[in-house]
Amino acid sequence: MRINKILDLAKGLENKKTVGVAAAEDEVVLKAVEKAVENDICNVILYGDEMKIKEIAKENNIDISKMEIVNCKSSQEAVVKTIEDVASGKADLPMKGHITTGELLSVYLREEYGLRTKSTINLVSVFDIEKYHKLLIVTDAGMVISPTLEQKVDSINNAVKVSDALEVENPKVAIVGALEKVNPKMPATVDAAIISQMNRRGQIKGCIVDGPFAMDNAISKEAAEQKGIVSEVAGDADIVIMPDIEAGNIFYKSMVFLSGAKVASTILGGKKPVVLTSRADSDETKLLSIALSVLLA
Repeated sequence: MRINKILDLAKGLENKKTVGVAAAEDEVVLKAVEKAVENDICNVILYGDEMKIKEIAKENNIDISKMEIVNCKSSQEAVVKTIEDVASGKADLPMKGHITTGELLSVYLREEYGLRTKSTINLVSVFDIEKYHKLLIVTDAGMVISPTLEQKVDSINNAVKVSDALEVENPKVAIVGALEKVNPKMPATVDAAIISQMNRRGQIKGCIVDGPFAMDNAISKEAAEQKGIVSEVAGDADIVIMPDIEAGNIFYKSMVFLSGAKVASTILGGKKPVVLTSRADSDETKLLSIALSVLLA
C-alpha cells in the first residue's frame, strides 16, 4: 500500500523522536502509541493520572512498559507539563489524549513556550485513494474555517513540507473550488488566480501552483482535457488546497467513510507538529498520523 511509505520512512530513524501524550488516560490513544513503539517509530511519554493510565492499559492488554509516565493531578496539568517538555526538548512533539483540540492548542500557542510562529496553524492530511494514481495531500479539513489568501499561501507551504518529507519533489498544487474559471462573485476562484500568479513570480517556492480548478479537473486528466484545460497540474495534483473547512471536512469524511481511503494527518504551522487523532479514526490512521508527525518533527 502506498501510504505505508510513511511508516517505512519513520521506522528506525537514527534520531528517534519522543511523542508526549497529553492526558493519556484513553484506551484508543494508548493502543495507537503502543503500535508506534512496537514499530520502532518513536519513544513515548504519557502525561496524566498514572493509576488510571495503568488501569486502562491492564484492562485492554496494552503494553506500556517501555513508556515513561509523568503523573498529573488533572488534564490541565497534563497539557501544561506536555507542552513544557516539548518546549524544553525533553519531548519532540505533543499528541492529543483525552482532551479537546482547543485544550491542547490553547496551551501550545502560549507565547511563553516559544512554539508559535507567524504562520497559520492548519491540518494537513495525506490520502491513499484506490482510484487515484498516487498519494494526495489535502488541506485544510479541520482547523481554518474560512482561510484568507495569506492563510492559503501558508497552507501551501505547510503541505509542501509534508510533500518534502514524503520525498515528492516540486509537488503540483491545485487550488480548488466549484469551477475552473475565475468568477468575481466567487472569491475562492479569485484567490486561486492570484496565488497561481504569485507562484509563477517566485513568491511561493518549491512547488508548481495552478488554479482555480473544479475538483474533477484537478484529479482527472480526462476531465481536464474535456474542458480544454492546459496545465501541468490538471489531473495530476499532489496537493489540493480546499476553499474552506466545510469543503475540506466533507471531502475528508467522504473519502474515509465512503471510499475506504487510508489517511494520515498532522497539524503544522508551529515549531513542532501536533498529533491530533479522533476517536472515530481507525488504529491504522492513528499509527500513520503519529508516523507522519514524527517525520516532520
